[in-house]
Amino acid sequence: MIETDVCIVGAGPGGVAAALKLSYLGIPSLLIDKATFPRDKVCGDAISGKVTTLLNRLDPDILERFNQQSMQIDVWGIRFIAPNGKELDIPFQPNYVRNASSAPGYVARRYDFDNFLVQEVRRRDNIQFWEGLAVEQYTQTEKGWLISGRNGNGPFEVQARMLIAADGAHSAFSRKVAGLEKDFRHHAGAVRAYYANVENLSKENFIELHFIHSITPGYFWIFPLPNGQANVGLGMRSDILRQRKVNLRKTLQEVIEEHPVLRKRFQNARLIGEVKGYGLPLGSKRRPLSGNHYMLVGDAGHLIDPLTGEGIGNAFYSGFIAAEQLQQCLADNDFSAAFLKAYDQRVSRVLGSEMRLSYRLQKMLAYPFLVNLLANIIAGNRRIVALLSGMYNDFTLREQLAKPWFWVKMLLKR
Repeated sequence: MIETDVCIVGAGPGGVAAALKLSYLGIPSLLIDKATFPRDKVCGDAISGKVTTLLNRLDPDILERFNQQSMQIDVWGIRFIAPNGKELDIPFQPNYVRNASSAPGYVARRYDFDNFLVQEVRRRDNIQFWEGLAVEQYTQTEKGWLISGRNGNGPFEVQARMLIAADGAHSAFSRKVAGLEKDFRHHAGAVRAYYANVENLSKENFIELHFIHSITPGYFWIFPLPNGQANVGLGMRSDILRQRKVNLRKTLQEVIEEHPVLRKRFQNARLIGEVKGYGLPLGSKRRPLSGNHYMLVGDAGHLIDPLTGEGIGNAFYSGFIAAEQLQQCLADNDFSAAFLKAYDQRVSRVLGSEMRLSYRLQKMLAYPFLVNLLANIIAGNRRIVALLSGMYNDFTLREQLAKPWFWVKMLLKR
């Protein structure tokens, strides 16, 4: 058995973010993962600007190494396609000039991106990284948590004063110990596939969100990848899936083969690998993120954006916040649930308003007639498009989207 101040379970973006931040704070950590890297992770593969902002804040050299990679494609906006077929291109920045090293977002396969992050971990002398270790049991002790399991060499035990659970949407610790049970109203199911040769991808590398009658309140997506490939999928809230008895894999195929516009774009497309499914614990319901000697990070803490389904940026933020909270725990020698409430409060302060707004927008976009109406209002109106572009970096402006009076004013000014 080894003893450590902190054990981080899960080497995805949230766990790596916590480990790297701790490393730069001068705090050693043990990071473990059941997989051996590189490994695939089913995901939409979108990387928000939060990630590059935090990497640059941590160490500009990491961001420079990221920009030197060929695994990612720079993304400059979103193309919304309403149920009536109306297309809206909303840039992330008004009057932008494309420069791949300063893009507001990226798309990269998680196989590649997570491996890049793990390579950054390997550069740090004060991060001990164990891979291929499956955790089987968590036992609370007077000192913190005893983490036990096994790998190819047999059983292992780790005694940690602090446990950071960053083991994803299916986190056993989150569910069995922290009590974050799945709530189907605040959870989504999705399927993802990789395709080559999808036609008419945006020349500006805009990601595409298609709101289609048959799959509302969900959406179908096409996210461009390097080498002419794309991440293609669809997602829907889990309570609706259960209510309608939807088979997501079958529905994905039906959309690709039968939708009057999309079927033409996929007529020469080639499926790469297989269609894979995954679950998304959404951040539309506030959950407890900490307790005695533990914190939950990323998907394990149900921190996925309720509208976009993007979780990597929020995982990074929560990982950084957890690291800074641990620094305070060590300084005060206090790992109690009461002391760790500061972690919950800071995550809520940083991410909570955005989550609540996304949830309101998610509910608003569940109505096809409303999506069509908004598309008709915005289409061809450069002033509104410019305003929406500014909202990407201005939360106060973004809040206006969920207010009916904002759209009434837009109608009156057309």
